[in-house]
Amino acid sequence: MPRGGRAAGDTARGREAVAGAMPAPSPGPREVLASSPEAGSRAAAAGSSSRGLLWHLQDKRLRLGLFEIDPGHELHQMTCMMQAGLWAATQVSMDHPPTGPPTEEDFSQVLTQVHEQGFELGTLAGPAFARLRRSLGLADEDYQAALGPGGPYLQFLSTSKSKASFFLSHDQRFFLKTQRRREVQVLLAHLPRYVQHLQRHPHSLLARLLGVHSLRVAQGKKKYFIIMQSVFFPAGRISERYDIKGCEVSRWVDPAPEGSPIVQVLKDLNFEGKTINLGPQRSWFLRQMELDTAFLRELNMTDYSLLVAFQQLHEDEKGLGCSLIFSTVRSVRGIQSPEESGAQNRRLLPDAPNALHIVDGPEQRYFLGLVDLVTVYGLHKRLEHLCGTLCCLGRTFSPVSPACYARRLCQWAEAHTE
Repeated sequence: MPRGGRAAGDTARGREAVAGAMPAPSPGPREVLASSPEAGSRAAAAGSSSRGLLWHLQDKRLRLGLFEIDPGHELHQMTCMMQAGLWAATQVSMDHPPTGPPTEEDFSQVLTQVHEQGFELGTLAGPAFARLRRSLGLADEDYQAALGPGGPYLQFLSTSKSKASFFLSHDQRFFLKTQRRREVQVLLAHLPRYVQHLQRHPHSLLARLLGVHSLRVAQGKKKYFIIMQSVFFPAGRISERYDIKGCEVSRWVDPAPEGSPIVQVLKDLNFEGKTINLGPQRSWFLRQMELDTAFLRELNMTDYSLLVAFQQLHEDEKGLGCSLIFSTVRSVRGIQSPEESGAQNRRLLPDAPNALHIVDGPEQRYFLGLVDLVTVYGLHKRLEHLCGTLCCLGRTFSPVSPACYARRLCQWAEAHTE
């Protein structure tokens, strides 16, 4: 198993802390106690004032296909554990922020916090992700408030064929997805190279991963989940959403009836006849697609998606490109030498939340990001490719080699932008 994928009891680097009133162990650089439930309750109380607003926004969430996980929901208990666990885990990085240059241990450390309520939450590669969040300008306090018990998570009903569960933080800023153990192993194995890629290309389209965790109730089986910035944030004015793989087979979703309050994430065939009008930013976008897909090809990755969303710009928002600020503060800090500046493929970032995933065209604002970055082209995908070759003659399908997949997605981007 790659570094960081082992449970705390399986590695000398693993640490266990008990949430609650248990006495603290002898202090050490990596031995920390999870914050008490009382502290978590105070955080929940601090966020309770937003509950009224959340209820007022319920109809808007239904429009977006999001459903509040209330006490009657089958996943309510699990998400409450996730919230309490993430609140305590983030407190660790606040109380013991990583210092000095990054080390190999940052990527292999496992912290397991045992909670009085009968569950334990594991934090994998915690210091590495804490550094990454800091480089994105994301304050731990904001991260903790959004993912902690201040408001219920939202369930996202996806058209994905996977058996994963999808959640959003109550402010819709962060996306949580359950992952198989093998997928987590792959992610952690490639994490150092992923961080390096973001340093070299700070305006990359790759989704920003913010944390990897495990959850185990009593002595049951561990469930793994990841946290990343939501590509579709802020979501209030988004009108259309697409999940693009650059192929045809199984890439159609029956749209909701006209006038329906539900807005789905549609697929490639639903996109026919549409164009992404990026204006002068098209060349940046196509070059960044080449850089990011080349990186994923080197990692032997396939079956990832380009997320695309549309938002109409208001009249007073159009033509603001000349006033945008050339910003690196919002992104992972890149190499600063002049000779590397062009290779980094930087662009002008809009003065907006989630600027790394937003590109403004002349008439529309686009939300763009590459997600699902953990599918290796191994035996299973090779068999799927063989089956597709035999059954889908003349039609493009998803399971193809990493080189073909990268090339095909870049070709889609070039054909559907102007």
